[in-house]
Amino acid sequence: MTITTQAPLQPADDVEAAATSFEGEIREFVRRDFTPVRRGTDTGSGEFAASNISTLVQRVAGTSLAEIENLIGELQTLRDYIASEGERVQRELAGYAQLNQAAMASTRIIADSMSKWKTHAGVEETKTA
Repeated sequence: MTITTQAPLQPADDVEAAATSFEGEIREFVRRDFTPVRRGTDTGSGEFAASNISTLVQRVAGTSLAEIENLIGELQTLRDYIASEGERVQRELAGYAQLNQAAMASTRIIADSMSKWKTHAGVEETKTA
């Protein structure tokens, strides 16, 4: 029996403090990476803002996308492996079924032969008696 425990719930102030801290880290990341770029260009340009947003999204999502593509590749490899193993198991089962049929046929032949010998031996005993 496994006993599971849940972590005690954090008070609302702790959750809000953690969220505020996380938001502050994101803001600092954006300021650190993009503030020097903005100083040398016209900040009123919509095209520049779109470029900055695009660059930020690419940086943040690039690693995640690469990891997702890696996982997709691994899952496809596993799917192929499982499919080939399924085919192998089916072939093995077919071989065992064929072997079982041959064993059953051999058993029938042996049983029939023994019954004939038994019947033949019983007839000869009655003749000699």
